[in-house]
Amino acid sequence: MKLDPSQDALMVVDVQNDFCPGGSLAVPEGDQVVPVLNKVIARFVGSGAWIYASRDWHPAETKHFQAWGGPWPPHCIQGTRGAEFHPDLKLPKAATIISKGMDPEKDSYSAFHGIDPNGATLATALRHRGVKRLFVGGLATDYCVKFTALDARKEGLEVFLLEDASRGVEVNPGDTSKAIEEMKAAGITIGASGNLE
Repeated sequence: MKLDPSQDALMVVDVQNDFCPGGSLAVPEGDQVVPVLNKVIARFVGSGAWIYASRDWHPAETKHFQAWGGPWPPHCIQGTRGAEFHPDLKLPKAATIISKGMDPEKDSYSAFHGIDPNGATLATALRHRGVKRLFVGGLATDYCVKFTALDARKEGLEVFLLEDASRGVEVNPGDTSKAIEEMKAAGITIGASGNLE
């Protein structure tokens, strides 16, 4: 599939230390998406297409965490090493960072609940740049990747899940395959990063 810089964008979802092995909410084999995503990023840079990267950017106290009634251990707290992108992820300086999860009252799994450094929502930023096709990969397939891809469809975008560039957290066995079926049912194309030109 040939990339078109006039309408294509890449969304790298939450490839942060806390979601990788050794982190406080590690996705099994989460770090294995990094070399795959780096190849995809290089293709997008080479084509001149837009690149976005979302990050969980939680306050220390949020109802998202177990201590305040949520389902998760503390993770990706603003300004901590756990919230940093994986050190081997080669995001270009021109990539737009989308921060999400800052509201202590909301979970904000989807990157579409986040904002860019200028305070614009992801949907607004994509519309402004004329993006029509969004390629999604990252962590975790069964949560933030899934909700980001589904919201992109709701925004009317053509969406491609880069399955080999994503991993699931699998709170319950089979969550990742269920998430993929849910995305397929929403009209999202499931494919491999090697299909990109």
